[in-house]
Amino acid sequence: MRSVRARAALGATLVVAVALAAAGLAVLLVLRGNLTDRAGLEAEVTAREVAGELALGATYAGLDLDDDDHPVQVTDEEGRVVAVSKDLEAISGTGTAGVVRVSPAPAPGPGDDDDDEDDGSDPPRSEVSSDSPDFTNGTATVDGEKADYRFAAVEVTTKEDVTLTVHAGAPLAAEQEAVNTVRTSMLTGLPVMLLVVAGVTWLVTRRALRPVEGIRRELAAITASEDLGRRVPEPDSRDEIARLARTTNETLTVLEASVDRQRRFVADASHELRSPIASLRTQLEVGAAHPELLDLPGAVTDTVRLQVLAADLLLLARLDAGERPGRAAVDLGALVREEVSQRTADRIAPQVSVADGPLEVAGSRGQLARVVSNLLDNAERHAERSVAVTVRAERDEVLVEVTDDGPGVSEAEQDRIFERFVRLDDARSRDDGGAGLGLAIARDVAARHGGTLTVGTAPSGGARFTLRLPLPLPRLERP
Repeated sequence: MRSVRARAALGATLVVAVALAAAGLAVLLVLRGNLTDRAGLEAEVTAREVAGELALGATYAGLDLDDDDHPVQVTDEEGRVVAVSKDLEAISGTGTAGVVRVSPAPAPGPGDDDDDEDDGSDPPRSEVSSDSPDFTNGTATVDGEKADYRFAAVEVTTKEDVTLTVHAGAPLAAEQEAVNTVRTSMLTGLPVMLLVVAGVTWLVTRRALRPVEGIRRELAAITASEDLGRRVPEPDSRDEIARLARTTNETLTVLEASVDRQRRFVADASHELRSPIASLRTQLEVGAAHPELLDLPGAVTDTVRLQVLAADLLLLARLDAGERPGRAAVDLGALVREEVSQRTADRIAPQVSVADGPLEVAGSRGQLARVVSNLLDNAERHAERSVAVTVRAERDEVLVEVTDDGPGVSEAEQDRIFERFVRLDDARSRDDGGAGLGLAIARDVAARHGGTLTVGTAPSGGARFTLRLPLPLPRLERP
C-alpha cells in the first residue's frame, strides 16, 4: 500500500463496491416492493370477487373457491371460519393459524330474511367495503404444499346483515425467485466487476504516473551528480504532471543561478578580503621588524576598510537568508537630513531639498540609512563639484533622488552597476572605488522594502539614482 497505484486502485475499488452495493440493495428493495405490491393486488382482486359473490347472496357452499393459486378463507365477526378453499389445509397470517376447520354457522341464503326493523343504526346491507384492504404476509398449505403468500382482507356485509371478512392470498414464489435470481447475479458479477475496476485503475494510474517516475529518476541523478545544469523531462501533455515538470525545471534554474551567484560571491569576497588582510599583515610585519617604518595611518585605513567590507558581507548574507525589515514608520526627510549632517569629512557637501507632505515609509531605519549612505558615498566619489539630494512624495510613493555632476553611467552599464563586486572602469581602484557592494546592497534593501532603485542621467549630465518606496496603507507605530 506504499504505492500510489495500489492506493488509487484500492480506493477506486472500494468506492465502486460501496456504490454497487448501495445500488444493488436499492434495486432489490424496489423489485421486492413492486412484486409484493403486484401479489397484493392479485390477492385483493380475488378477495373482492369472493366478497362480491357473498354480497349478491351466494351461500358458503356455493362460493367458487377452487383456485389453488389463490387460497381463500372467510371468517365471521367472531373470527370463526365459515368458508375456505377446497384444498386449503393450514394457514397463517390471517389471524387464524393451524389446521383449517370450518365452524358451523348459519349459511346465508335467499330465504333468510331479517324481519327486524331498521332503526337506522345498522350498516348498509349487501355491500363490499370500499376501504383499502389490510395486507399481511403469511403461509398456507394447499394440497400438502406449504408456500408463502400475500393476503388481502376485505370486509363484506351480506343481505342478511352479516359482516364477513374475506382473506385471499396470492403466492410470493415468483417474487422470491426473481429477488433470489437478481441477488445471485449481483453477488456473482460484483467481484468480477470489482476486479475489472481495480485492474483498469491500476493500468491507467501506472500510465499516468510513468512521467512522474521519469522525473524522480532524473532528480535522483541530479542529486547524485550535483549537476544543476540538467533538467527533468517534460511530457507533451498539458496536465498536472506536465506543469509539475515545468515547475521543477524552473526551480532547478533558479537553484542553479542561486548556487552560481553564491559561488561567485564567495570567490569575490575571498578576493576582496585577501587584499586588505595581506596589506595589513605586511605593514604589521614591517612594523614589528622596523618600528620606525610602521605606517600606522595605512594600517588603520586597511583595518577600517576590512571592517566595512565585513559589515557589507554580513548584511548581504542576512539579506540572502531572507531577513525581512521591520514595520516601523521611518521619516525619509528626517533620515536624509541626519545622514547628511554626519558627513562632515566629505569633499563635497550635499545639497538637501525635502518637500512638504507625508514622507514616512514602513521599514528598517538602519537599513534605509545604509541605502542613503551608500548612494551619497557613490555620488561623492564620482562628483566634480556638486551633489544634491531631493526627497518628495509622488502619488503613493516617496522618492529619494541623489544626483551628481560626474561622468554619469552609460545605458549599457545601468543594470550592471547593481551587481555585486562590480566596479566600472573609472572606479577600479580598490582604494578609491570600494569593493563594489554599496549599490548592490542598496538595491537589495530597496527590494526588501517593496521599492525600487534605478539609475538615470541627471540634468547636469551626471548620474541620478532614484529610490522609490511605497507609502504605508495602515497606520504605523513610531519606533
